[in-house]
Amino acid sequence: MASRFLTPIVWALLISASFAADAPRGYHASHPVSAPTRLDAVFPLANQSLAEPPADWYPGYDSTAQKYELYAPAKIDRKKTYPVVLFISAGPSPAGWNNWKQLCEQQQIIFASPFAAGNNTPMPQRVRIVLDVLDDLRRQYPIDPDRTYLSGFSGGARVACGIAFALPELFGGVMPVCASESLREESWLRQRAMDRLSIALITGETDFNRGEIERWRGPLLAEVGVRSQVFVVDGMGHGIPPENALAMAYKWLEEGTAKRKQLAKQWPAMSLPATANVDRDKAAAALFAEAQRRAQQKATLYSGLMQMVGVMTRWPDTEAGREAKTLLEKYEAKEDRPWEADDLAEQRKFLAAEAKTLTAYATGPLPDQYEKLRGNMAAAALERWTTILADTPNTPLGKQAPAQIAELEKIADKK
Repeated sequence: MASRFLTPIVWALLISASFAADAPRGYHASHPVSAPTRLDAVFPLANQSLAEPPADWYPGYDSTAQKYELYAPAKIDRKKTYPVVLFISAGPSPAGWNNWKQLCEQQQIIFASPFAAGNNTPMPQRVRIVLDVLDDLRRQYPIDPDRTYLSGFSGGARVACGIAFALPELFGGVMPVCASESLREESWLRQRAMDRLSIALITGETDFNRGEIERWRGPLLAEVGVRSQVFVVDGMGHGIPPENALAMAYKWLEEGTAKRKQLAKQWPAMSLPATANVDRDKAAAALFAEAQRRAQQKATLYSGLMQMVGVMTRWPDTEAGREAKTLLEKYEAKEDRPWEADDLAEQRKFLAAEAKTLTAYATGPLPDQYEKLRGNMAAAALERWTTILADTPNTPLGKQAPAQIAELEKIADKK
């Protein structure tokens, strides 16, 4: 199907600027953001990418007054691209540099951590600050989106997941420390995460969030097909890991780079180069062009249609959004609808993964502060097992359901 939108070299056509010749080198305890982000700071907190954010999201906020801790290699080769670790603190000050310092200096990793992006900062502004800092790095350095890793500690880890799961084209992976979050609900974003992201979940031996990471979040990601691994750091509680543990997790993230780059060659909209200045119309057009290509192949028909749904929902007022809606209506009118089986299979996959991992979390040991939540977790698992029993009672999982339901009912009744 011909398209008036962008071709497979879509992002290559969007190259718009050279990197700053005077970009700082070495360590800087406080470096200013030079300009407001061009990246989409709305979508991580919404299901649409609005042309303008809600008026009450950033009261009094000035991007150019924002600062961040920065490290960049002493020598930057403009013919190369560099990895990045952007670390989100749980408090008002930057965090992580002392733990990352040796690794960054050894492996020429650019490091940044924002000020004023902690748990007490309103979430819209917190997300905006992170993306202000990320885009400032993209303006100044030849960074590699396939090797850009968003990390954070505790509440910062949850923010890191939320941003990366919404905007996976900006990142190669996420390293949430002592907390994590769920994938987005949109099918196309779940598939994007499964195709592209590597998730290295770190927890401490005595971290009060260890059960969440080890029995729920990590296994759930693995069950649905996201490249993920849980790292438990001996002797650590709720804190930022030492350099050797970070080095191990970072090495594992890097091992997924070749696959990410190969997929980006096949589907260019999957990775957004630092040199690309993409507005809403171009971003929508790029994803729609890829969706059309996917829909032409049997193996990727379902993912293509889900991306069209994503374009239609995320950018409904753009030309690509309107085109996606029209094309989806044509697919809906067809008698042969093979994608419906794929959609059902995906729903069942996530349902099974949630049932198993929520059960593991609800029935295992919990710290005192989370004990009061056990009943709610059991109720959530119970709901999923009940659905499985009604939907597929004769499958192996369906046959497990009655025993699981009986056990969970005892726990849920106590909430």
